[in-house]
Amino acid sequence: MMEVNINIDVDSCIKCGKCVKVCPSKILSQNSKEEPAMVVTTKGCIICGHCVAVCPTGSVIHSEFSEDKVHPIDYTLYPTPEQLMLLCKSRRSNRVFSKKLIPAEKLDYILEAAHRAPTASNMQQVSFTMITDPEKIKLITDFTVGLLGSNVKKLTNPFLKPFLKRIMPDAYRYVPLFARMQKELALGNDPIIRNATAVMLIHTPKSNSFGYADANLAYQNGSLMAETLGVSQFYMGFVCAAIKQEKKGTLAKLLGIDGTIHSAMALGLPVFKYPNYIDRKELVVTKIN
Repeated sequence: MMEVNINIDVDSCIKCGKCVKVCPSKILSQNSKEEPAMVVTTKGCIICGHCVAVCPTGSVIHSEFSEDKVHPIDYTLYPTPEQLMLLCKSRRSNRVFSKKLIPAEKLDYILEAAHRAPTASNMQQVSFTMITDPEKIKLITDFTVGLLGSNVKKLTNPFLKPFLKRIMPDAYRYVPLFARMQKELALGNDPIIRNATAVMLIHTPKSNSFGYADANLAYQNGSLMAETLGVSQFYMGFVCAAIKQEKKGTLAKLLGIDGTIHSAMALGLPVFKYPNYIDRKELVVTKIN
């Protein structure tokens, strides 16, 4: 755990106690409403910045958050609930991409949004690899189709099929699809990335126990930002499934990634936009009061 230095400017502290209430590590305290907040210990600080962000007078002095890292929030710039709901309803996995390249500044916005996602214990160990090299993108497709193709051989093996069909019946619904992917690839088509011009891989160190959750939280941020920028995207589920099944980290090694890839996003400029959104199945929720 990194050593930090935290102080309270008692002259400017207005004794509101907000920093004490928001600290997840309980390292701040306030004896009474008439006294300023105080630092009990800096051990256990996860450097989340809650105390600095919530202080209305800048009285919490944290060694990891200098003045240039603290920014005021203009809540009038927030989207309305209706605008955000429309964004959620309109977002689709559009796989019909233009050959035009995505402007670099838009990719940077998507990366920044993904990077802003929360992480377990504020470890912030999520890293990103943005690939725009067509050869590297093809490498991802070849790896995925190759691995999924090997599944077809295993699942259709006459000696293994009676046993496998009993223990993993759902896998057989994908056999025709995997076989079709192999044929598409042989014809020079890309059945995995669908001619996307960019791929964002999200990965964490192998030692991170919460890497999968952290990476997919980052994905959601990036996905919503892509939608606002007019960039189409889809979750590369087959790539993630192939990585998880293979377990050796081969794709990461081929791409020079040190860590485990948990999530993958294909990105491209759309040929068209959807003029409508459609309703999903009825919302299923259990309320426990």
